[in-house]
Amino acid sequence: MDRIDAMKVFVAAVDEGSLAGAGRKLRRSPAAVSRAIAFLEHHVGAELLHRTTRSLKLSDAGERYASACRRILTELEEAEISAGSERAAPRGTLTITAPIVVGEDVLRPVLDAFMTEYPAVSVRLVMLDRTVNLIDEGIDVALRIAHLADSSFVAIKVGEVRRVVAASPGYLAQHPLIGEPADLAKQQIIAMTHFGLDSWSFPPAAKSKIARAVQFTPRLVVNTVRAAVASASEGHGVTRLFSYHIAEEIRDRRLHILLAGDEPPPLPVHLLAPQGRFDVPKVRAFVDFATPRLRRYFERLSREASQADASRSRRGRVSAE
Repeated sequence: MDRIDAMKVFVAAVDEGSLAGAGRKLRRSPAAVSRAIAFLEHHVGAELLHRTTRSLKLSDAGERYASACRRILTELEEAEISAGSERAAPRGTLTITAPIVVGEDVLRPVLDAFMTEYPAVSVRLVMLDRTVNLIDEGIDVALRIAHLADSSFVAIKVGEVRRVVAASPGYLAQHPLIGEPADLAKQQIIAMTHFGLDSWSFPPAAKSKIARAVQFTPRLVVNTVRAAVASASEGHGVTRLFSYHIAEEIRDRRLHILLAGDEPPPLPVHLLAPQGRFDVPKVRAFVDFATPRLRRYFERLSREASQADASRSRRGRVSAE
């Protein structure tokens, strides 16, 4: 049996979570998939998958081998492309990762339009609120919201997002004025895992070099963005999120941004890919397609948030409308 082909079967089984899923994806029988896995296990001399009637789980050796297989298959694809025509039509499966909410609300519509434009390309969108190792996990492109460390990866900036504090008009009408970060200590805080469970930090005040930290005991702790947004919108407290998380609520005035003048600097948003992946037609096609659309989205987001800030400033610092 061809080892490269067996590696493709093994990676498909890992991605699909079952031998049957790999068989459907590759259009092979379950017996053929099982033979390919057995061939690799015999070749490496170790069990790669723990099989149950309902699922597959990688062994320790399988974890290492899956990462190696992804690297080998990626390098093989790049070698084939560089040896062939650079103008080859985009085709195959494009694997993209993004944080959950931006993946669902921002990137997914772009991908739908991209797949309509490029019917020979399929997409696997991996949405996780953690940093993914692009090489080990076989990722073609990542959407990252963070300051990037220097690396061999290629990054294209598509926008910026703000870390904002927000509350509903109803909440503000019934609680003390929030005019500076220290006032948050007297509020009902809806805390989220990624933004601080018992304190929020802010840049130094004017004429100071010391960052400010506000300590609090949260009234509610959640681990999803949508739960924090819903609770804040219904008037149950003050929360801190990224600006794109509450774009619709700000537009509809269900939430107000607070302390805009005390926000940390915006975080950049990039499309990120391993060196060499931009030469792959499906990757280049996606980046060229997505970049202007994402830039328009984040520009509009920034403009709407600034307009909301200006409108609220004109009305003065009030506790409610």
